[in-house]
Amino acid sequence: MKKKIVSFLVSGNGSNFQAVAEKILNGHIHAEPGIVISSSSEAFALERAKKLGIKSIAIEPKNFISKDDYEAEMIKHLNLCKTDLIVAAGFMRILSPKFIQKFRNKIINIHPSLLPAFPGKNAQQQALDYGVKITGCTTHFIDEGVDTGSIIMQSAISIDVNDNINTLSTKILKEEHKILINSVKLFCEDKLVIERRKVFEKNFNAKK
Repeated sequence: MKKKIVSFLVSGNGSNFQAVAEKILNGHIHAEPGIVISSSSEAFALERAKKLGIKSIAIEPKNFISKDDYEAEMIKHLNLCKTDLIVAAGFMRILSPKFIQKFRNKIINIHPSLLPAFPGKNAQQQALDYGVKITGCTTHFIDEGVDTGSIIMQSAISIDVNDNINTLSTKILKEEHKILINSVKLFCEDKLVIERRKVFEKNFNAKK
């Protein structure tokens, strides 16, 4: 099976990017790294990419007249790498319907809640404020809505009475790494099937 090219969209720290990239580089994920595109030149994810030897670039929206121009520049670099899958790993920009249509079912996002609960920003704080006892994280394909795309994987964690935003975020992040790695691995092995809005794993009894 030909290795898929996996590129990344980032905006900040980049720990999810690094978790996946390391698994690509060590062969756990049958893929090759494409390019890391950051919406901020200050993102630490760019430093992570440099240390891993993965091509990276900052493409900042403020440097473009329109969103169309901004996304066109991203698309140019993604196409140059022959990208098969885009991983949105802490990418803090809303992608246009035009961009999403071009990469339909080829953009995986990680979100720190059990969707459809607590979509959008500050999901961990939303969970704390609401008082739920269980939260977690979700991988999903990006569609035109806000965290409304087809769900690939989820992982649940308990919220303890003494949890705060920092402790809860740390617990969720550990699970984010796990399910994001597994979701990308399955995609790269052509094991994900979408029927209507539901995502299934092919050969789910097969040994991985």
